[in-house]
This record gives sequence, C-alpha cells and structure tokens, in this order.
Amino acid sequence: MTTRPRSPGALRRTLTAVTAGALALAGAVALPASPARADATTSGDVIANLWSYNWDSVASECTDVLGPNGYGAVWVAPPAESLKQTNYYWWDVYQPYSYELSGRFGTAAEFASMVTACHSAGVKVYTDAVINHTAAQTGTGYNGTTITDKYDTPDWDPDDYHTSAECNDSDMTIDDWSNLAEIQNCELLGLPDLETEDDDVRSGIAAFLNKQIALGVDGFRVDAAKHMPVADLDAIRAKLRDTTSGAEPYVFQEVYPGSTPAASDYYPVGDVLDFTYASRVKSAFQGNVSDLESLPTSGVLPPANSVSFVTNHDTERNGLHMSYKDGDTYRLANVFQLAYKWSTPTVYSGFEFSSSDQAPPNSAGFVTDTNCSGGWYCLQRDTAVTGMVKWHNAVGAEAVTNWATKSSSVIGFGRGTAGYVAINNGSSAATYTFATGMADGTYANVTDNGATTVTVSGGNATLTIPAKSAIAFYDGEFTPCDTSCEEPGDGTDMTFNVTATTVWGTNVFVVGSIAALGSWNPADAIPLSSASYPTWSKRVVVPKSTAFEFKYLKKDGSGNVTWESGTNRSYTTGTSGGYTSTDTWK
Repeated sequence: MTTRPRSPGALRRTLTAVTAGALALAGAVALPASPARADATTSGDVIANLWSYNWDSVASECTDVLGPNGYGAVWVAPPAESLKQTNYYWWDVYQPYSYELSGRFGTAAEFASMVTACHSAGVKVYTDAVINHTAAQTGTGYNGTTITDKYDTPDWDPDDYHTSAECNDSDMTIDDWSNLAEIQNCELLGLPDLETEDDDVRSGIAAFLNKQIALGVDGFRVDAAKHMPVADLDAIRAKLRDTTSGAEPYVFQEVYPGSTPAASDYYPVGDVLDFTYASRVKSAFQGNVSDLESLPTSGVLPPANSVSFVTNHDTERNGLHMSYKDGDTYRLANVFQLAYKWSTPTVYSGFEFSSSDQAPPNSAGFVTDTNCSGGWYCLQRDTAVTGMVKWHNAVGAEAVTNWATKSSSVIGFGRGTAGYVAINNGSSAATYTFATGMADGTYANVTDNGATTVTVSGGNATLTIPAKSAIAFYDGEFTPCDTSCEEPGDGTDMTFNVTATTVWGTNVFVVGSIAALGSWNPADAIPLSSASYPTWSKRVVVPKSTAFEFKYLKKDGSGNVTWESGTNRSYTTGTSGGYTSTDTWK
C-alpha cells in the first residue's frame, strides 16, 4: 500500500483580532472571540481544483488566497502541450501532443515559477496527468508541434500503442463497457491508447512525470485511470522519484463509475476520486439534507482511500453533479463537504459556460488571466468557503458528534468539542437550539468572515440560520479573510454586445475602469464570443450600483492591440441583474 501525505507544509501568519460586526443571528453577541487554541491558517489537506487557470493566475492565487486561507494544495490543469484547434474547446488539453511543458496555460518557465510561488505560500501542487492516451486529432499543438499521424508523436512511435488485435475489436472503439479488456486496450473516444504494459512506455510516462517532480510538483491526479490496468499504474508509480520535499508523490485517480473495473481495485496505487460521494451530496441538497446522516452507509468510498468532490469539469457539464448554476445550494454543499469528517476534500473553481464544449476565456486559444468577475466562478475565494477551510483545519481529525436533524432542510453537527456547524438548505430562515458539545463562550461565525459571533451557554447555542446558509464556529482564534475573498454572487450580470468585423485570428475584447473589466489593462481585457458574428458578446459579472467606463478593443494572433476610437463608453448598474449594452465598433 502507498504512503499518502495529507498535510502540505505550514504557512504561519500573524493572527489578527476578530472584529465583530452588526448582529444578524439570534444568540449572537458582539464580543471578542475566545482565546486561540488552533491556528487554522496553517495549511491542511483541502485541495483547490483551479481547473483551466493559467500558470500566472495559479501562482497569484496561491500567494494571495490559497496560502493565507489555509488550503493545503492546488490541483492544476494538464501541463503537457496539447491539440490546438480552431474552436479552442476545453477538452483540447486532454489530447496531448507532446510532453513539453509549454502549452495552453503558459510556458515551461511560467509553470516552474508557479510551482515555486505555491510552495512559498505553503501550498503543494498536483497536476492533471493525462497518460493513458495521446491526441485523437492531427494538427498543430500549442507549442508548435505538428502531428500528421495520430500514432506518431514526438514521444511515441506506432508500436507504442495498442492495435486492433490487442483491442480485439476491428474499429478500436470501446463498445462493451462491461468488458474489462476492451475498456483497457481499446480507444476511448478515438484517443490512441498507449501500451502501458510495455516497460519502455512505462519508463517514458514516468520520465514525463519525473520532469514535473524535479520542478517541485508534489503529486498527480491520474486522468482516465480505469482505462489502464492497476499493474501498469503500479509499475509506473514505482519509477517515480520522491518529491523535492522528500515524500512520495501523492496520487489520486479518476475511476469513472461503471460495472468494471471497481474503484477498490485501484487502492494499491493511490486514492480514488469518489463520484458516488458527489452524487449523494447532490441528491441531498436537491432533496433532504437530513439524508446526509446516513452518508457513510450510502455506498460512498472509504475515507482512507478516497478524495471527495462536489463537482468537476466533466460532471458539472453532463448534469451528473451540481454546478455553480445551482447558486447558494452549490455553495452550501461545499460548506458541508468541508465540515463533514470524511476523505480529502476538493473545492472546484472553473469558468462559466453556456455550452458544454465552450472554451475557457482565451486569446487565440491561450487561456487569459483569471478575472473572478469576468467569466470565472471563483468559489475558492467565497468568504463562507475560506472560513470553512479554516474551520476544517482547526477541527482536524475530530469525529462527527452531536448530530441534530431539526427538519428535512436543517441539520447540525459537531466535530468533537472543536467546532460546530448548522446548515439550513430551506427557503426561509430557521431558528433552533443546538446542543453543540462545545465549551461555553463566544465564537466567531466563520461563514460570514467573523462579522457576527455565536454564544454557547450550557453547551447550547440558539441560532437563526438564514435561508440557504450555514453558521459555523470553532474553538480557536479566527483570522478573517482580507480583500482577496469575495462572494461570487455579489455582482450583477451585464451582457456586452458589439458589432465588429475582423479578419481571421483577430478577436474582440471589452476593457474598462473597474477590476471586473480589467482596470483598463489590455492584458486583462475580457474576451467576447464570436458565436453570433459579426456580433461579439459576453456576459460579465460587474459590481452592483456602480458607474464605470469601458471600451472595446481587438487583438490579433500576435497580441497586437487596436482600440476603438472616440470617447469612453459609460454605464451605471443598479441593484438587480440583466443589464445589456448593445454597441457598434467605433
């Protein structure tokens, strides 16, 4: 069995006093928090899945948000060079062209710099390892690699792939999902299937992963693990070097549900992402959260062998699990995941989408810097989530105790005597008294960044929990999140439409005087969609009740910028959503 490191290096921060705000909760009083017992800003095991972020944005997020708020690791997109096709779909990055580390998310130097920045912030780095296959489509990659035969790449020759004889299926396609040999020897969606039973192939894959380890990468999420035999993965893992910290690389695997193979088959290699956990959480939060009391016996994977999640880049698109489009319910499901004692939790952050194949915000395919108000949904910055990461770290390994089911929509539970959480998934506020098991005193409510406090008397707390919200507190000094945190839903929707003709390779952007529009920096301008060409369009989250100025600009394939002429455009938002600016290029 493998050794699974759970605690990334600590980042110590100077604790600041909690400032208690105006009271919003029954049973809350504006008093200082209890004396510190736990330093919850110390990094724990929570993984931030910053899916499709470019390397510069990951580095900034580690420094400004993840490290200061106690995240233990960041899980980033596949770093290998990948297919670059004209629609720039998100799934291009799961079609490797070469094992060069310059690609859609930045250069090899930027990748290395990102790893260093994250380590400096006390955050480990896990990359998405696409090692089962290479690209199904020929063409040119993001680092200029050209492929004319999908079975002949810079890293692999035709005899490194499974053939129709080994697949035992003339069309090489997985047709029978109950046939283990077919699942692991035939091609998934036409992607050439590497012959991982061959030791030369194993060594080539290990060399690719070791190259990342040498730069400081701490572990890997293995994509499409179910399509590789356990023995092959185990042999590849045996070839991996220790990380720069001296530990074994942490491995967790994607084993998509199906009749075969079983997730448990892969425990000898590493942990397994728990799809059933995410399905049970979705069912509860779209039904009765009281059902979560029986979560351990609901078919979820053992906590010692799994990694939990609420959604990921596949399942938020295919409807299997929740997504940011579920709003406060989605946020609340993540609060539960961070509060409940089970497996290693992940917090997923991706980009907004209107179609399942849609590309991330980009310039000629290269992903642009993450702007959390412009097409990205940055759940990892949400004040309730950052508060719960600290709560999670503070309660440590304490068991779930004092479970209370107040209604089908309201539950509460503690973690030993270290912390307590109450969750209201209902549509109106709910007031109940909870037996917390905690020492009498006054505690900061972490879900509102310490703006309010909770009083425990005789071990009980009477709480008024707002609709679709939670109250959580722990025995220790709470350090509020600074300006790096935000509420993803605090802004208002505004659609920018501009009619503008361009030549092939030139795209249109909007930039303006507010951070949501790049603060007049062309590098941070918001890319517009050409789906309705010559009208370019994009829905952007901008601040409510705010006056701002903006302009449109064009960028060609070389990055040259052309501003539209004339005076700046102006707009003032109100308190609701649905604003639209319909314009013509000047």
